[in-house]
Amino acid sequence: MPKSTKYIAKVADERGHIAYTEEEDAVWADLYAAQAENVQRFMARDYLEGLERLDLPKTRVPSCADISERLLDMTGWRVQPVPALIGFKTFFGMLADKVFPAASFIRSREDFDYIEEPDIFHEIFGHTPLLSDPRFAAFSHAIGKAGVQADDKDYAWLIRLYWFSIEFGLRRQDGVIKALGSGLASSPTELVYAVESGIPDRDPFDVLTILRTPYRIDMHQMGYFVLNSPEELFAAADRDLLADVRQAQSLGLLLNKFPEKATAAE
Repeated sequence: MPKSTKYIAKVADERGHIAYTEEEDAVWADLYAAQAENVQRFMARDYLEGLERLDLPKTRVPSCADISERLLDMTGWRVQPVPALIGFKTFFGMLADKVFPAASFIRSREDFDYIEEPDIFHEIFGHTPLLSDPRFAAFSHAIGKAGVQADDKDYAWLIRLYWFSIEFGLRRQDGVIKALGSGLASSPTELVYAVESGIPDRDPFDVLTILRTPYRIDMHQMGYFVLNSPEELFAAADRDLLADVRQAQSLGLLLNKFPEKATAAE
């Protein structure tokens, strides 16, 4: 994640609601309209079924409190507004408590097509559809539980499994590659690129390979991992992920795909 941001967090009232401006609601409406056709075409049915379940508002920024009410009934999760940037330790701890941290600001029109840090459109439109599915919610919970048991030196390794699945994962559906991750669902440009472009690699999903693969936040990904079935991801939740991290650390990073400016273990 980026180390700094130009955006300022929005503060919720005592009911958990945030007052967004007319322009901010207009940005949400335009983002939703820009993505509506593309997600139907390029996103996996797992995401689309969740989007239908939640029935998000199309012309205004949703309230995290309202989304939480729906998710609590579906999977026991809730959404909590947070500052624009939080650390790995806080992030993992919230997932372990079945709380999804949602950056409360919405991007400016300057960052309409691609934004490095997560905004409320990414958090709600991108993430909550999968959190409405008990299977994907359980995977996020497993990542959180592993994270709270991890040492600081493990965070940058463990987060890659989340990044290349929940954030930027692909899956094979009826013989065709579809997008699964929230970062793809919420990006007007990277969604099409991830599925159709001939530039990025698309490798089979493999936990150890993913843990050893750095990523970049300042550009479209140069490589993605493809699930043959979501069951591969759900099976990963039952692994000893910290043992996997230790094995990945002993093997070292795979830098051949991302040799410059990639995030590495610190």
